[in-house]
Amino acid sequence: MSYKLIVRNPLSGHKAGLWGRIQAWGVQRPALMSGILLAVGGLAGFGAGAGVGLANASHTDSELARQQQELEQIRRQSQQEINALAARLGELQAQANRLNALGERLTEAGQLDDGEFDFQGTPGQGGAEVARDMPKEELLQGLDEVERQFAASGRQLSVMESLLFDLQLESNAVPSRSPVRRSYITSSFGRRADPFGRGGQFHKGIDFNANIGDPVMAVADGVVSFAATRNGYGKTVEIDHGNGYVTRYAHNSRLVVKAGDLVRAGQEVAKAGSTGRSTGAHVHFEVWENGRVVNPRKFLGDNNRAPVARRSRG
Repeated sequence: MSYKLIVRNPLSGHKAGLWGRIQAWGVQRPALMSGILLAVGGLAGFGAGAGVGLANASHTDSELARQQQELEQIRRQSQQEINALAARLGELQAQANRLNALGERLTEAGQLDDGEFDFQGTPGQGGAEVARDMPKEELLQGLDEVERQFAASGRQLSVMESLLFDLQLESNAVPSRSPVRRSYITSSFGRRADPFGRGGQFHKGIDFNANIGDPVMAVADGVVSFAATRNGYGKTVEIDHGNGYVTRYAHNSRLVVKAGDLVRAGQEVAKAGSTGRSTGAHVHFEVWENGRVVNPRKFLGDNNRAPVARRSRG
Protein backbone atom coordinates (compact mmCIF):
# COMPACT_ATOMS: atom_id res chain seq x y z
CA MET A 1 0.00 0.00 0.00
CA SER A 2 1.61 3.35 -0.99
CA TYR A 3 1.20 6.74 0.62
CA LYS A 4 1.65 10.30 -0.93
CA LEU A 5 2.91 13.10 1.35
CA ILE A 6 1.35 16.42 0.53
CA VAL A 7 2.84 19.61 2.06
CA ARG A 8 0.55 22.65 1.81
CA ASN A 9 1.82 26.21 1.44
CA PRO A 10 0.97 28.20 4.55
CA LEU A 11 -0.07 31.08 2.37
CA SER A 12 -3.50 30.62 1.12
CA GLY A 13 -6.06 32.51 -0.77
CA HIS A 14 -5.26 35.62 -2.73
CA LYS A 15 -1.97 36.27 -0.97
CA ALA A 16 -0.64 32.82 -1.67
CA GLY A 17 -1.61 33.06 -5.27
CA LEU A 18 0.03 36.48 -5.68
CA TRP A 19 3.27 35.39 -4.10
CA GLY A 20 3.29 32.28 -6.23
CA ARG A 21 2.89 34.25 -9.39
CA ILE A 22 5.75 36.61 -8.35
CA GLN A 23 8.00 33.64 -7.70
CA ALA A 24 7.11 32.09 -11.00
CA TRP A 25 7.63 35.36 -12.83
CA GLY A 26 11.01 35.75 -11.12
CA VAL A 27 12.07 32.28 -12.16
CA GLN A 28 11.19 33.04 -15.75
CA ARG A 29 12.94 36.50 -15.76
CA PRO A 30 15.83 36.29 -13.31
CA ALA A 31 17.74 39.41 -14.60
CA LEU A 32 14.74 41.67 -14.31
CA MET A 33 13.97 40.31 -10.87
CA SER A 34 17.52 41.14 -9.73
CA GLY A 35 17.13 44.71 -10.96
CA ILE A 36 13.92 45.09 -9.03
CA LEU A 37 15.52 43.80 -5.87
CA LEU A 38 18.46 46.24 -6.29
CA ALA A 39 16.06 49.12 -6.78
CA VAL A 40 14.15 48.20 -3.68
CA GLY A 41 17.40 48.00 -1.73
CA GLY A 42 18.49 51.39 -3.11
CA LEU A 43 15.26 52.97 -2.02
CA ALA A 44 15.73 51.54 1.43
CA GLY A 45 19.31 52.92 1.54
CA PHE A 46 18.18 56.37 0.31
CA GLY A 47 15.61 56.46 3.07
CA ALA A 48 18.24 55.69 5.66
CA GLY A 49 20.67 58.27 4.14
CA ALA A 50 17.96 60.89 4.04
CA GLY A 51 17.36 60.37 7.72
CA VAL A 52 21.07 60.90 8.45
CA GLY A 53 21.13 63.98 6.20
CA LEU A 54 18.20 65.51 8.02
CA ALA A 55 19.92 64.95 11.34
CA ASN A 56 23.10 66.65 10.05
CA ALA A 57 21.10 69.61 8.67
CA SER A 58 19.38 70.06 12.04
CA HIS A 59 22.77 70.11 13.79
CA THR A 60 24.09 72.74 11.30
CA ASP A 61 21.08 75.01 11.83
CA SER A 62 21.54 74.81 15.58
CA GLU A 63 25.23 75.73 15.26
CA LEU A 64 24.42 78.70 13.00
CA ALA A 65 21.81 79.92 15.46
CA ARG A 66 24.34 79.70 18.29
CA GLN A 67 26.95 81.63 16.27
CA GLN A 68 24.41 84.30 15.38
CA GLN A 69 23.56 84.74 19.06
CA GLU A 70 27.26 85.13 19.90
CA LEU A 71 27.74 87.68 17.10
CA GLU A 72 24.69 89.65 18.29
CA GLN A 73 26.06 89.70 21.84
CA ILE A 74 29.46 90.93 20.57
CA ARG A 75 27.71 93.61 18.51
CA ARG A 76 25.74 94.85 21.52
CA GLN A 77 28.89 94.97 23.66
CA SER A 78 30.77 96.87 20.96
CA GLN A 79 27.92 99.36 20.60
CA GLN A 80 27.89 99.93 24.36
CA GLU A 81 31.63 100.69 24.28
CA ILE A 82 31.14 103.05 21.32
CA ASN A 83 28.33 104.85 23.17
CA ALA A 84 30.55 105.26 26.23
CA LEU A 85 33.40 106.67 24.12
CA ALA A 86 30.96 109.00 22.36
CA ALA A 87 29.76 110.30 25.73
CA ARG A 88 33.34 110.99 26.84
CA LEU A 89 34.09 112.63 23.52
CA GLY A 90 31.07 114.90 24.00
CA GLU A 91 32.28 115.90 27.47
CA LEU A 92 35.76 116.69 26.13
CA GLN A 93 34.27 118.72 23.28
CA ALA A 94 32.20 120.72 25.78
CA GLN A 95 35.35 121.40 27.83
CA ALA A 96 37.20 122.45 24.69
CA ASN A 97 34.40 124.87 23.75
CA ARG A 98 34.45 126.35 27.25
CA LEU A 99 38.22 126.82 27.14
CA ASN A 100 38.00 128.42 23.68
CA ALA A 101 35.34 130.86 24.87
CA LEU A 102 37.37 131.65 27.97
CA GLY A 103 40.49 132.18 25.87
CA GLU A 104 38.65 134.57 23.58
CA ARG A 105 37.38 136.55 26.57
CA LEU A 106 40.90 136.76 27.98
CA THR A 107 42.25 137.85 24.60
CA GLU A 108 39.68 140.62 24.48
CA ALA A 109 40.18 141.61 28.12
CA GLY A 110 43.94 141.66 27.66
CA GLN A 111 43.55 143.76 24.49
CA LEU A 112 45.74 141.36 22.53
CA ASP A 113 46.15 141.86 18.80
CA ASP A 114 43.69 140.03 16.55
CA GLY A 115 45.17 136.78 15.30
CA GLU A 116 47.81 136.57 18.02
CA PHE A 117 45.82 133.81 19.67
CA ASP A 118 43.51 131.63 17.56
CA PHE A 119 41.03 129.55 19.56
CA GLN A 120 39.04 128.30 16.57
CA GLY A 121 41.57 126.91 14.09
CA THR A 122 43.13 123.45 14.30
CA PRO A 123 46.95 123.39 14.54
CA GLY A 124 48.85 121.34 11.95
CA GLN A 125 50.28 117.94 12.85
CA GLY A 126 52.51 115.33 11.22
CA GLY A 127 54.85 112.40 11.75
CA ALA A 128 57.24 110.14 9.88
CA GLU A 129 55.96 106.85 11.30
CA VAL A 130 53.25 104.82 9.58
CA ALA A 131 49.98 104.73 11.46
CA ARG A 132 48.99 101.53 13.27
CA ASP A 133 45.87 100.21 14.91
CA MET A 134 45.37 101.74 18.35
CA PRO A 135 44.38 99.34 21.14
CA LYS A 136 41.32 100.27 23.13
CA GLU A 137 43.34 100.56 26.35
CA GLU A 138 45.72 103.06 24.72
CA LEU A 139 42.79 105.11 23.42
CA LEU A 140 41.21 105.26 26.88
CA GLN A 141 44.53 106.30 28.43
CA GLY A 142 44.82 109.08 25.82
CA LEU A 143 41.32 110.32 26.62
CA ASP A 144 42.14 110.34 30.34
CA GLU A 145 45.27 112.40 29.69
CA VAL A 146 43.40 114.91 27.51
CA GLU A 147 40.75 115.27 30.20
CA ARG A 148 43.41 115.96 32.85
CA GLN A 149 45.08 118.55 30.62
CA PHE A 150 41.74 120.27 29.96
CA ALA A 151 41.00 120.40 33.68
CA ALA A 152 44.43 121.89 34.48
CA SER A 153 44.19 124.42 31.65
CA GLY A 154 40.69 125.39 32.74
CA ARG A 155 41.88 126.09 36.29
CA GLN A 156 44.80 128.18 35.07
CA LEU A 157 42.67 130.18 32.64
CA SER A 158 40.06 130.79 35.34
CA VAL A 159 42.74 132.22 37.62
CA MET A 160 44.02 134.40 34.78
CA GLU A 161 40.48 135.59 34.04
CA SER A 162 40.00 136.55 37.69
CA LEU A 163 43.29 138.45 37.74
CA LEU A 164 42.54 140.24 34.47
CA PHE A 165 39.06 141.09 35.69
CA ASP A 166 40.50 142.63 38.86
CA LEU A 167 43.06 144.54 36.81
CA GLN A 168 40.36 145.74 34.44
CA LEU A 169 38.21 146.92 37.34
CA GLU A 170 41.18 148.73 38.80
CA SER A 171 42.05 150.23 35.43
CA ASN A 172 38.47 151.35 34.79
CA ALA A 173 38.42 153.07 38.16
CA VAL A 174 41.42 155.26 37.22
CA PRO A 175 40.92 158.29 34.92
CA SER A 176 42.45 157.14 31.65
CA ARG A 177 40.60 158.74 28.74
CA SER A 178 39.35 162.03 27.35
CA PRO A 179 35.95 163.34 28.49
CA VAL A 180 35.20 164.61 24.96
CA ARG A 181 35.56 162.77 21.65
CA ARG A 182 37.68 164.19 18.83
CA SER A 183 38.70 167.31 20.69
CA TYR A 184 41.83 169.24 21.60
CA ILE A 185 43.07 171.05 24.69
CA THR A 186 42.48 174.79 24.71
CA SER A 187 43.99 175.49 28.14
CA SER A 188 46.40 173.35 30.16
CA PHE A 189 46.84 172.68 33.86
CA GLY A 190 48.84 175.13 35.99
CA ARG A 191 49.65 178.84 36.01
CA ARG A 192 48.07 180.91 33.24
CA ALA A 193 46.69 184.38 32.48
CA ASP A 194 43.14 184.96 33.68
CA PRO A 195 40.79 184.71 30.64
CA PHE A 196 38.84 187.72 31.94
CA GLY A 197 41.96 189.92 32.08
CA ARG A 198 42.36 190.02 35.83
CA GLY A 199 45.99 188.98 36.08
CA GLY A 200 47.29 185.48 36.59
CA GLN A 201 45.65 182.45 38.14
CA PHE A 202 46.24 178.77 38.79
CA HIS A 203 44.15 176.64 36.42
CA LYS A 204 43.12 173.49 38.29
CA GLY A 205 42.20 171.45 35.27
CA ILE A 206 42.27 171.10 31.50
CA ASP A 207 39.87 172.76 29.07
CA PHE A 208 38.73 170.77 26.03
CA ASN A 209 37.21 172.36 22.97
CA ALA A 210 33.53 171.46 22.50
CA ASN A 211 30.28 172.69 21.03
CA ILE A 212 27.18 173.26 23.09
CA GLY A 213 25.36 169.98 23.44
CA ASP A 214 28.38 167.72 22.79
CA PRO A 215 28.34 164.66 25.06
CA VAL A 216 30.59 164.82 28.14
CA MET A 217 31.68 161.32 29.21
CA ALA A 218 32.95 159.77 32.44
CA VAL A 219 36.63 158.93 32.19
CA ALA A 220 36.36 155.98 34.62
CA ASP A 221 33.83 153.89 36.54
CA GLY A 222 32.42 155.44 39.68
CA VAL A 223 29.50 156.95 41.57
CA VAL A 224 28.20 160.47 40.98
CA SER A 225 28.93 162.37 44.17
CA PHE A 226 27.75 165.81 42.98
CA ALA A 227 25.47 166.93 40.16
CA ALA A 228 24.34 170.57 40.47
CA THR A 229 25.51 174.14 40.01
CA ARG A 230 28.79 175.01 41.71
CA ASN A 231 30.06 178.59 42.15
CA GLY A 232 32.31 179.57 39.26
CA TYR A 233 31.97 176.13 37.59
CA GLY A 234 28.37 176.43 36.47
CA LYS A 235 26.53 173.13 36.03
CA THR A 236 28.98 170.55 37.35
CA VAL A 237 29.25 166.76 37.71
CA GLU A 238 31.70 165.15 40.14
CA ILE A 239 32.38 161.39 40.16
CA ASP A 240 33.98 159.47 43.03
CA HIS A 241 35.89 156.48 41.66
CA GLY A 242 36.33 154.82 45.05
CA ASN A 243 40.12 154.61 45.02
CA GLY A 244 41.05 158.09 46.11
CA TYR A 245 40.26 159.63 42.72
CA VAL A 246 37.50 162.18 42.03
CA THR A 247 36.90 163.76 38.62
CA ARG A 248 35.06 167.03 37.90
CA TYR A 249 33.28 168.09 34.68
CA ALA A 250 32.23 171.77 34.63
CA HIS A 251 30.55 174.55 32.59
CA ASN A 252 27.96 172.11 31.17
CA SER A 253 24.72 173.21 29.54
CA ARG A 254 22.76 170.26 30.97
CA LEU A 255 23.32 167.37 33.37
CA VAL A 256 22.10 163.87 32.49
CA VAL A 257 22.98 162.13 35.78
CA LYS A 258 22.17 162.80 39.41
CA ALA A 259 24.00 162.24 42.67
CA GLY A 260 24.15 158.56 43.60
CA ASP A 261 24.10 157.24 40.04
CA LEU A 262 26.55 154.49 39.13
CA VAL A 263 28.38 155.33 35.89
CA ARG A 264 30.77 153.43 33.66
CA ALA A 265 33.80 154.64 31.78
CA GLY A 266 32.67 156.28 28.54
CA GLN A 267 29.11 156.88 29.74
CA GLU A 268 27.59 160.29 29.04
CA VAL A 269 27.11 162.39 32.20
CA ALA A 270 26.39 165.87 30.81
CA LYS A 271 26.09 168.10 27.75
CA ALA A 272 28.86 170.58 27.02
CA GLY A 273 28.09 174.27 27.48
CA SER A 274 29.35 177.59 28.81
CA THR A 275 27.71 178.04 32.21
CA GLY A 276 29.51 179.62 35.16
CA ARG A 277 32.68 181.63 34.75
CA SER A 278 33.34 180.87 31.08
CA THR A 279 34.13 182.73 27.88
CA GLY A 280 32.64 180.13 25.53
CA ALA A 281 31.53 176.53 25.07
CA HIS A 282 34.10 174.01 26.36
CA VAL A 283 34.56 171.22 28.91
CA HIS A 284 36.56 171.92 32.05
CA PHE A 285 38.02 168.67 33.43
CA GLU A 286 39.73 168.22 36.82
CA VAL A 287 41.26 165.22 38.63
CA TRP A 288 41.57 165.07 42.40
CA GLU A 289 43.76 162.44 44.08
CA ASN A 290 43.24 161.91 47.81
CA GLY A 291 41.86 165.40 48.18
CA ARG A 292 44.62 167.12 46.17
CA VAL A 293 44.15 168.46 42.65
CA VAL A 294 46.61 166.95 40.12
CA ASN A 295 47.42 167.39 36.45
CA PRO A 296 44.92 165.34 34.41
CA ARG A 297 47.35 164.96 31.51
CA LYS A 298 49.18 162.03 33.12
CA PHE A 299 45.94 160.02 33.25
CA LEU A 300 44.96 160.49 29.63
CA GLY A 301 47.54 158.04 28.26
CA ASP A 302 49.54 158.27 25.07
CA ASN A 303 46.59 157.09 22.95
CA ASN A 304 44.13 159.53 24.55
CA ARG A 305 46.21 162.68 24.79
CA ALA A 306 44.58 165.48 22.90
CA PRO A 307 46.66 168.09 21.05
CA VAL A 308 47.09 171.43 22.79
CA ALA A 309 45.89 174.72 21.36
CA ARG A 310 46.88 177.78 23.37
CA ARG A 311 43.55 179.41 24.00
CA SER A 312 42.04 180.20 27.39
CA ARG A 313 38.38 179.44 28.08
CA GLY A 314 37.83 179.46 31.84
